[in-house]
Amino acid sequence: MNKDLKRPETDAMQPARRRFLSGVAASVILIPLSSIVTMRMAQAADLPHLSPSDPTAVALSYVEDATASKSPTYQKGSACDGCALYQGDRTAAWGPCAVFPGKDVAAKGWCTSFVKMS
Repeated sequence: MNKDLKRPETDAMQPARRRFLSGVAASVILIPLSSIVTMRMAQAADLPHLSPSDPTAVALSYVEDATASKSPTYQKGSACDGCALYQGDRTAAWGPCAVFPGKDVAAKGWCTSFVKMS
């Protein structure tokens, strides 16, 4: 008889428990995901542009316009947006580069570290 009295209460609690657990599961997935997306957007927006007079940029013959490069290793048609080290959106004007951490480079720029994307 005790089983019959407890069973209706347990059945009534199941939908609420399922909703709660579903909400917890969704939160566990969505909160970190939204943080990552927001963080990446903030990082990309906050990066300063690399100056051609930066010591590392000078050492690597970086120019903001690849066609203006005077380096003997420059090959016509090479630009940061076609480099394997460029980490930005290929259609954006500026983006991060593995060679210059913490700075955005011009997508149409070039340096001697250029590695053609395969």
